[in-house]
Amino acid sequence: MLDVSREEITDGSLTRALLILAAPLVVQNLVQVVQNVVDTFWVGRLGENAVAAVGGNFPIVALVSSAIIVLLTGTQVLVSQRVGADDLDGARRAAFHGLTLALVVGTVVGAIVVVGADTIVSLVLTESEVVPLAATYLATYMLAFPFMTMSDALEGGFVGWGDSRAAMYVNVTAVVVNIGLDPFLILGYGPFPRMEVEGAALATAIGYTAGFSLALTMYLRGRDGYTLTRESIDFDTAEYREILDIGLPRGGQQVASQSVRVVIVALVSAVGGAAGVAAYTVGARIAAVAFIPAQGLSGAAQSIVGQNLGANKPERARRTTWVGVAIAAVGLTLVGVVQWFVPELLVNVFVPDISPRGFELAVDYLRILVLGYWGIGAMYMFSAGFNGARRTKVSMMAGLLKYWAVRLPIAVVGAYWLDYGVHAVFWAVTVSNVVAAVGAGLYYYHTTNNGMLKRAAEKAAATAD
Repeated sequence: MLDVSREEITDGSLTRALLILAAPLVVQNLVQVVQNVVDTFWVGRLGENAVAAVGGNFPIVALVSSAIIVLLTGTQVLVSQRVGADDLDGARRAAFHGLTLALVVGTVVGAIVVVGADTIVSLVLTESEVVPLAATYLATYMLAFPFMTMSDALEGGFVGWGDSRAAMYVNVTAVVVNIGLDPFLILGYGPFPRMEVEGAALATAIGYTAGFSLALTMYLRGRDGYTLTRESIDFDTAEYREILDIGLPRGGQQVASQSVRVVIVALVSAVGGAAGVAAYTVGARIAAVAFIPAQGLSGAAQSIVGQNLGANKPERARRTTWVGVAIAAVGLTLVGVVQWFVPELLVNVFVPDISPRGFELAVDYLRILVLGYWGIGAMYMFSAGFNGARRTKVSMMAGLLKYWAVRLPIAVVGAYWLDYGVHAVFWAVTVSNVVAAVGAGLYYYHTTNNGMLKRAAEKAAATAD
């Protein structure tokens, strides 16, 4: 039922290919959000400071994870284009290079963050009760970073090959292990010690390690030809450069967005205190649920665009993006309607012990976010269209403009000069989402009408064996 062949991706119904390839990715993203929800649920039993500590780490972890995005995107796009060009040996070679590069990058970045956790957190958070908790969480979480990086590189290869179910299995495993350990490690149920915030991070780290173990097992055993072969084992600097050439701009986009989010959290902490950070955390967690369909569609579209360009079908690649935009924008709008009417219920479920001020702010933020949901869905799909065509630099520039030219100025000016406080930050998020979607859509329309995808197809054919 969830199978889609390489022939269907390049010749069959685009809507069917998108939905079937996206379905496992939606499940994958859903279980990741469930992980965040459950973490917040159990940490919420420790109080507002603990929630703020975990929430304050959210943009820091996302910023560090830019390294993962580089390798996942580079591997996925390169594998997908080579599969579309029927260069399966080249696709397997790309997967091996993505995995080995991930091992090196994940180990180096992880070690740096573990050693500097106290300094990194103190640059973002100001509450004296929150900073040490956040530093403990970050240092413990990052112990598993090499496994996270390698796991995502393997998943990118699977999705690029057209096997999104493998990525789903990996993430479900990671989350099930994480969720199962949460109450025991956080609150000390049974024979386990009460580790509180450190326990939340350790449960996540163990879960990701379990997920990587499954990904590596499937890769070594093979799935539909995606496997480690003797011919694919090589250490070709040209392959590494190609992965980085594709992935680095996408990582730059992640850095642009998450670095602003780090500044935003610092701003929220300064003008809203622990209550503001807790409200921002609740909004981010709940909004992440709404993004699930768009994220899944984006991952599927990125592979479908890549494979069709590899098969020299630029018009089909273009239609993939626009079909995805329509599905994502409508879907997120419907999700937003539900969120608009039940924000109080959502806040109470996430953090039952939140302060009255934190509750009020969280409800306001959830309603403000809804107004830009359609833009988030559309933006995911336009980014997929550019990324699948190796135009990841465009996605990077869109991210820079969205976060640095629109979101941050509105937040700072509104919070300080216009004296709107933390609400200015909330509105800055929604306004930037809408502006980015409109701008990206207009630019995608312009570039595709001027031969961007045709040139991308020619480049994909030139790099295939």
